[in-house]
Formats: sequence, structure tokens, C-alpha cells
Amino acid sequence: MGLLKFIIVGAAVGYGINYLTKKRADGRSVIDDLGADVPEWIDKAKQFVTDNFGDVVQPAAKAS
Repeated sequence: MGLLKFIIVGAAVGYGINYLTKKRADGRSVIDDLGADVPEWIDKAKQFVTDNFGDVVQPAAKAS
């Protein structure tokens, strides 16, 4: 039974890697698209931290 699970998981991982790295008609893959969006995600995360940092720090200071 363990060998069957190993084969199924291996096939799923192999298919996933193939899907993520396969080039489309425009010459880009899903990985390329994700890599292009990283700077935007970093900016959003920085903005989220600056907006919500005070909400976390003040209650923690009151509890101490």
C-alpha cells in the first residue's frame, strides 16, 4: 500500500512541475508569471505591515 501511495504522489508532483514549467503560446510559463508579480506582492505586504503594526503593538504593550 505504501508503494502505491508513493507512485501516486510522485505522479502528482511530476504533473504539477510539468504544468508549472510548460511554456504557453506566448512563451511564458506559470512560474514566469508568478516571478513577475513578486515585487507587487512585496509592496502590498509592506503596506499591510505599516497599516496594521500599531494595532498589534498597542494591545501587546497593554497586556505586559
